[in-house]
Amino acid sequence: MKKFFAIMFTLFVCVSVNKVCAVEEIYSLDDVKPNQNIEVKSDEQKPTEEKVLKLEVAFDWLDISQEQKEDLINDYKSKLFDENTSKVYYTKDEFKKTFAEYFKDKDYKHHYLLTNNGVTEDEDAKYCAFFYKRNTLVMYAIQYKNNPKNAFYYTAFGKMYYTDVMSDEYPNFPYTSMQYDRKGRLKSAIYFVSKDIQYMFGPDKEFQGVWYKDKMYDKNGKTVLTRSNW
Repeated sequence: MKKFFAIMFTLFVCVSVNKVCAVEEIYSLDDVKPNQNIEVKSDEQKPTEEKVLKLEVAFDWLDISQEQKEDLINDYKSKLFDENTSKVYYTKDEFKKTFAEYFKDKDYKHHYLLTNNGVTEDEDAKYCAFFYKRNTLVMYAIQYKNNPKNAFYYTAFGKMYYTDVMSDEYPNFPYTSMQYDRKGRLKSAIYFVSKDIQYMFGPDKEFQGVWYKDKMYDKNGKTVLTRSNW
């Protein structure tokens, strides 16, 4: 199948470039096309009493030198793989022991019906459906409210496909997110600097790109992906 997910954290996120995912606003990559320009509308102005103080992080990827880009890539790679206090790599047995209870969704029929009918949250969890060509549900994700640092992705028949493991800082920025397949193999690693900025790496620590809002840029500053619902 083609690129399946698109992850971008914000309340049930998922971002993916071939392999990635996490949770907060999960959506199908059927809506994401390389080098597609997407218009992003700003939120309506909220009343003063509802305003929330937000930390703004400057994005200067397109203005800095190539050497500075490489320095940033190495810095975030180190934060993800060298300085990360949470476990990065699992053996197959370690992963199975840690997540055994989630390998099969015993309530998959119920969760299938919920997600296929557009339910995104109930008292137990947050959900997201992934559709093929917009009408066939092929996968759904669950983030249990009693276990918010993990997200589990299941086939339509309840077999676990991917697992996201967020660092202890989640949901506060910055935090990290690691995605694993059902055999415990690392598929992607993401450093969430802020809601707007995420640095993504593959399982061999290779830099995949940096997301800024609706666009992903490679190490040369070229737009390689866009997403429609940032």
